[in-house]
Amino acid sequence: MEFKKYQHVERFGTQEVEGIEFGNCYIFPKIDGTNASVWLDNEGCICAGSRTRQLTLEKDNAGFYAFILSDNKYLKFLQKYPKLRLYGEWLVPHSLKTYRINAWRDFYVFDVMEGERYIEYDIYKELVEEFNINYIPPICKIKNGSYEQFINQLSKNIFLIEDGKGNGEGIVIKNYSFVNKFGRITWAKIVTSEFKEKHSKVMGGFEVKGAKMVEEEIVNKFLTTSMIDKVYAKIAIDGWSSKMIPRFLNTCFYDLINEECWNFVKEFKNPTVNFKTLHHFAVAKVKETKKELFA
Repeated sequence: MEFKKYQHVERFGTQEVEGIEFGNCYIFPKIDGTNASVWLDNEGCICAGSRTRQLTLEKDNAGFYAFILSDNKYLKFLQKYPKLRLYGEWLVPHSLKTYRINAWRDFYVFDVMEGERYIEYDIYKELVEEFNINYIPPICKIKNGSYEQFINQLSKNIFLIEDGKGNGEGIVIKNYSFVNKFGRITWAKIVTSEFKEKHSKVMGGFEVKGAKMVEEEIVNKFLTTSMIDKVYAKIAIDGWSSKMIPRFLNTCFYDLINEECWNFVKEFKNPTVNFKTLHHFAVAKVKETKKELFA
């Protein structure tokens, strides 16, 4: 494998991460170090990178490459899982100086990739624990979260922070099922320093939060598998092409509104419906139902 630059994490609320809150989101502490990565090259030698380049001993990103070479657990991990790439934070002083003394100059994994695919936290957690590799645990998991719920997690980022020294840099929001409208997998962030409100030091439990969304319930109840299959059969009657995907998705949404609108108005007692959100869940349901078309 060769060096691969880590993706840019976008500010929550921008177009790049529009819709990331729909579904299951893991909320991770954001720590203030320097971006780093570790992988094996095609000859089986361990390599390391900064955010923008592969490292050498002469230019080793504040001692990171030397650190990786000095600790055999990273090589052993990659020898067992040679197709994986570790991304994380090399914790050296930047703007935030309130981390615990014993936390500095260590590597904390926050993502693991296989090829172009991110491995979900619940899976890679067990892999890195096997080799006693440090990682950043999530604060909680939120389903269909609101902006206010995400903001509330800022005060709960006390990961590696000295007692009584406030909160961490912010949070990172990851939805492993999310692909943005440009076709990219992207994470969102909220930075603590951008907010003036006073934060508490209470550590939250790892649990699923968030109320049900009426748009998701409408799609789950009324956009049935049989409706999706019926639309597909009509469009693909003379053969299927990936160029038909936009038409397929839009027709499924059209039929949901055209055929079931009155039914879900009655079912949910005149609900307030955000049709943009409804469209998001409809597209997700179609993609889940006809996975083979989107592989």
